[in-house]
Amino acid sequence: MPEKRTSLAFPPSVEAQRLEPHLPPLSTATKEDISSSSELPFVTLTYATSLDSALSLGPGIRTALSGPESKAMTHYLRSRHDAICVGVGTAVTDDPALNSRLAAEILPPKLSPTADTDGVGALLGLAAVSAENAVAGETSNEITTHQPRPIVIDPRLRWDFTPESKVMRLARVGKGLAPYIVTAVSHPPDGKRKLLEDLGGKFIILDQHESNASGGDSGSIRLNWRSILAAVRSEGLRSIMIEGGGEVINSLLSHGNAQLIDSVIITLAPTWLGQGSVFVSPPRNTNLDDGSPSAVARLTNTTWIPLGEDVVLCGNIANR
Repeated sequence: MPEKRTSLAFPPSVEAQRLEPHLPPLSTATKEDISSSSELPFVTLTYATSLDSALSLGPGIRTALSGPESKAMTHYLRSRHDAICVGVGTAVTDDPALNSRLAAEILPPKLSPTADTDGVGALLGLAAVSAENAVAGETSNEITTHQPRPIVIDPRLRWDFTPESKVMRLARVGKGLAPYIVTAVSHPPDGKRKLLEDLGGKFIILDQHESNASGGDSGSIRLNWRSILAAVRSEGLRSIMIEGGGEVINSLLSHGNAQLIDSVIITLAPTWLGQGSVFVSPPRNTNLDDGSPSAVARLTNTTWIPLGEDVVLCGNIANR
């Protein structure tokens, strides 16, 4: 039986207005680039976490944390970015859709799912609309608005995607976009390349990489964040929403990378996941003078937004 899915509606406009200072502008038709650097996209780090800073109950365990209101907010955030980024561990474990399911009225051709984000603000406050799962062949325009380009960081090409992977099926029926896969493998398999390119995706091959002593879901290679973001920007993508998983988040928050982040939006769920979970805990900084530990990063310009039983924390990485 086809999976039933529901398009989502973001709550009333007051919440959207409080989010607005932490988002890339709706209109990209401006003289100035929306990022603090013309070579890099606007970077939003966003994820849902428990009260003990856990993302999931354990490696490879899918764990629902967000309530319906904050989940709808996440899909609104996706509609406001040109790209959405996850690591290979998330791609392998979750088979994610990496699209936006924000409820939308029947859109004219100029606001098709591949159009720019102009007019997204008009979508706020709509009631949830029941619809068949897009991957089962739904072709109406009820879902969704502007679709972000999925970016999967996969240095060693561990993700064995197929035509039936959810993100590919959604791209095939026009309910999402095919991914760009960032890798250090110089010659990806021809079959995988053809599958991607037939749906509008591609491999982005980077030479810059550094040794990853800690291993993790990217294996023995970790790509340089600045190189990744510069490659994304060179594809014409001016904003990117980085969602996870744990290694991606901790790497981006680490010393030398955190200042690449333009905005942080964290959903706090009212639960503790406990020991053995996957935690947000980036490598600790050490003072050069005496070797004592210091905080990795701190948020400033913070805003707290209650959404259902969750609380959303927005802010910027403070200058050090």
